[in-house]
Amino acid sequence: MAHIVKVKTGSTFEEHASYSRLVAVDNWIFVSNTAGRHPETKEIPEDVVEQTHQVFANIETALSSIDASLADVVMSRVFIQDPQDVPTVMEIIGQKFKGVDPASTVTCPPLGSTVYKVELEVTAYKGASQTTADLINTAAK
Repeated sequence: MAHIVKVKTGSTFEEHASYSRLVAVDNWIFVSNTAGRHPETKEIPEDVVEQTHQVFANIETALSSIDASLADVVMSRVFIQDPQDVPTVMEIIGQKFKGVDPASTVTCPPLGSTVYKVELEVTAYKGASQTTADLINTAAK
């Protein structure tokens, strides 16, 4: 039988919409689309760089609650409100996932509010950071 863990962060959105920030099913970890709202102050920075760093802080907190980390991420989905912010956000994404190299989707849809400049959803596999991965570079063939 699968072991399931659901993590709530106290967000009113989680309660209102009946969802968890993170759901782990055995070693698979699914982190809900996460915005840059500070969990204590409930404020969202106006700056896209600050928002992106807060998004990662929120995700890292959720992952650490079940002894996982960004190094366990195998898939990321990046949602950026303004296409002009893509280079800035992707620079931060590249720094945070350096050496992790998850599969990734980046898109620029309208988000739930214009105050959200970036949101991130990730899938992780607990223990992925402890294994070696084969790297196949098809461009070199």
